[in-house]
Amino acid sequence: MAMTSPEPTLQQETPPPPTPEELAARAEAERQQRTMVTVAIIAVVALVVLIILGVIYLMQPATPTNRIRDVFLIFVALESLIIGVALVVLILQMASLINLLQNEVRPILRATNETVNNLRGTAEFLGENVVEPVIKLNGYLAGLQRVLELMGLKK
Repeated sequence: MAMTSPEPTLQQETPPPPTPEELAARAEAERQQRTMVTVAIIAVVALVVLIILGVIYLMQPATPTNRIRDVFLIFVALESLIIGVALVVLILQMASLINLLQNEVRPILRATNETVNNLRGTAEFLGENVVEPVIKLNGYLAGLQRVLELMGLKK
């Protein structure tokens, strides 16, 4: 006769509905993000338009080539400035990530490791002090039952 254990029903708890403050904060964050994206797109379009206008102006027959060289040097200098600012932002983000890893993630990992070690010790203790004696007792009872069956005292 096989014993069947009832299957646990999986109940997912629905998160509580967001509060009006949380909804307002989300809406504000989305609005700020849209504003930043819009400003970035406008800046890129303006830069492209300025470059196109500069190239059109420099293509005029009366424009000397040394002006073209000077304008391209200015473009390269501006590009270097933008790359420098991007590198500074990247370095600041890396410093923030390193700080996060050292001060928040590492302690969580230590606590998790301690918990796993405690669970391992608990499992070993239960195995030695609860499971082994029960297995031995079941073995002895099975042997006693077999002896009683052989003696004809039990069917």
